[in-house]
Amino acid sequence: MTRTFQNAILKWGGYALAFAGSFLFATKGIFIKLAYEYHVDATTLLMLRLLIATPFFVIIGLITHYRQRGREPLPLNIYLRALAVGVLGYWFASYTDFEGLVHLTPQFERLILFTYPLFVILFGAAFFGQKLKPLALPAFVIAYAGLAFVFVSDFTRHGGEHGHDIAIGTAWVMTSSVAFALYLLLAKPVIARMGPSLFTSVAMVGAALATFVHFGVTHRLSAVPSLLAQPGLVWLCLGLAIGATVLPGYLINFALARISSQANAVIGFVNPVFTLMMSAFILHETISASDVIGTALVLGGVGLYMWLDQRPSKPAVSSAA
Repeated sequence: MTRTFQNAILKWGGYALAFAGSFLFATKGIFIKLAYEYHVDATTLLMLRLLIATPFFVIIGLITHYRQRGREPLPLNIYLRALAVGVLGYWFASYTDFEGLVHLTPQFERLILFTYPLFVILFGAAFFGQKLKPLALPAFVIAYAGLAFVFVSDFTRHGGEHGHDIAIGTAWVMTSSVAFALYLLLAKPVIARMGPSLFTSVAMVGAALATFVHFGVTHRLSAVPSLLAQPGLVWLCLGLAIGATVLPGYLINFALARISSQANAVIGFVNPVFTLMMSAFILHETISASDVIGTALVLGGVGLYMWLDQRPSKPAVSSAA
């Protein structure tokens, strides 16, 4: 098996992991909107999510650490960086996103949140020394045109009645988008040192600690048993914690170990498409012609980027002296 073929398998495997992670992440907004029917706030729901998810991350982290015995131990600052990145990406970005979903429909939230690939590319080029790939530009133009179609359609349907809510929700989710973009850029070098499995566990533990402190400061701990006494809410939180947190968290970070953060960000554009379809089937939201056109453009932009990114680069032609 040639090295080129092995690299192609790794890259397409990374694409598959990124797609799977994006699909599972797309269920998050659905679970959250259903959970809000039980009259919980964003901080409480985020706490319940990580209360259930954290034991899984701790167990997987301990198993990974045990399997790495005999290797050179990682310095303390790497673990601290993973904890800090986790607080940014899995607590702050999640909290602002959850607050946004109080005011927005899931598909609206996804469309705003997935401006993060643009921030990944801009911040990467401006602050992280990453080269801006020209091939990303046409793919992004097509994909963002698709998002604009769906965004305008949803704003036209709901903006007149709920303009204030949309403005507040947009501000929350845009903040989440910026935070998540920074998370992707800051996480990649740490993942390279720790490996995706151990990094995810440590980062999620950092987010859980921040979440529990946040909840403890703003809420009464005595309210937790009454929350857990509601079976419907518990089942939704189980789906949110495992299906929309544990599994996609590892899948996305395994993808980052195989493909670039730019590629991972562009593939993430299919996430709003998944959310749009689930909103229609589960929450009975209406799908308009603009939604269908926008979906086609988003998938076209993603497909174009993957095809261009997969092509082997042309070798430089040296001129004879």
